[in-house]
Amino acid sequence: MHIVSVNVGQPREIRLNDRLVLTSIFKQPVEGRVPVRNHNLQGDRQADLRVHGGPYKAVYAYSSEHYPYWAEHLGVELAWGNFGENLTTVDLTEESTFIGDQFRVGSAVLQVTQPRMPCFKLNLRFGRSDMVKRFWRCGFSGIYFSIIEEGELAAGDQLQLVHRVPNGISVADVVRVYKGEIDDEQVFQLALKAPLRGSWKEEIQERRAERTLPLFTKP
Repeated sequence: MHIVSVNVGQPREIRLNDRLVLTSIFKQPVEGRVPVRNHNLQGDRQADLRVHGGPYKAVYAYSSEHYPYWAEHLGVELAWGNFGENLTTVDLTEESTFIGDQFRVGSAVLQVTQPRMPCFKLNLRFGRSDMVKRFWRCGFSGIYFSIIEEGELAAGDQLQLVHRVPNGISVADVVRVYKGEIDDEQVFQLALKAPLRGSWKEEIQERRAERTLPLFTKP
């Protein structure tokens, strides 16, 4: 597992119909070693901290293995960073990565916190009104990390697994449970016990409760 590209970006205004939207989804690859400090990579900043960034969405990774799928289905050429990821990776996928996993990357240590829930800015990035739906449907959510130890990283650095939570749940299975594609009590409990950040646990419980409510009909 290694990094193939490190990508950063600053907020910019993009016109959406009759209004301007501030977004940092347009990220570009950078060379050299990049400091990892506080809740960011140097040179990177989130536009709306209510839904992006912060301690549990400090670094976003997306697998280079997903790029051929998107190039084929969208019919476009893609460059690293097109999905707004900070780290474009090799051999780090949602199926093989578990909530709570810790990786040493360069001199930094990052911890897996949650999948990505796509927002409308992905539509802006690709100029397609259906991109969020496509992204959510395919299951390639990407992986959010918190910063456990500050340091520096660069393209070419290995991702070395240094800790895995026993009886954990993969990032991919979190998404499947959320979407109702898995209705297994054991997997559901794994999601609730995992160090899963954000509102994922609450929403998984709510959505599961809605699916199991009895249906009443008028007499």
